[in-house]
Amino acid sequence: QVQLVESGGGSVQAGGSLRLSCTASRSMNAMGWYRQAPGKSRELVADITSGGSTNYADSVKGRFTISRDNAKNTVYLQMNSLKPEDTAVYYCNAQSRWSLSYYWGQGTQVTVSS
Repeated sequence: QVQLVESGGGSVQAGGSLRLSCTASRSMNAMGWYRQAPGKSRELVADITSGGSTNYADSVKGRFTISRDNAKNTVYLQMNSLKPEDTAVYYCNAQSRWSLSYYWGQGTQVTVSS
């Protein structure tokens, strides 16, 4: 079984920054971040392959940066110029290298005030 542990959420003012971290209990293939705001479905924010290729939702391009440290089995999400509409629970997701199953982190709350 794989476990993903998230950290770094919190409350900030609009224009501020946060960095989320997600550490897996073993090496993974692609890793990514999703978010779910109140009354909304869960949406992809960004993902990154094991080789470093990235993909972003249009709503966060130019503001968020996803990166990973394969030696630490960790993926990061640097969030700059935060807006109130970024308020959501953010979830880490990753695929096992061996079983190809997907796993979710526990979620971390990000709140951006105006």
